Amino acid sequence: MKQTASMKPWILVGMGTSAAAVWLSSKPNRIRTKLAFTNIKRKIRPEKSNVLPVEKGGHPDPSDYEDSKMVSEGSAYGVHYFNEKKQ
Repeated sequence: MKQTASMKPWILVGMGTSAAAVWLSSKPNRIRTKLAFTNIKRKIRPEKSNVLPVEKGGHPDPSDYEDSKMVSEGSAYGVHYFNEKKQ
């Protein structure tokens, strides 16, 4: 009797696997299942947006001296990175 009780979970797993195989044998059901998993994945981990959170983009305000100074100096990061890679 103890062997039958330990077989019950495996029988249920087998039945579930068989039902899933029958369900996924149809192409429309595969498409529905894939869309459902994609939607669930999107809800769990939303995709990152390509929009940057830029508040002061474009032309700097001439009265903001520090910002104007930074823009006039330009970015040395790219030059520094390129020089490190070459050396």
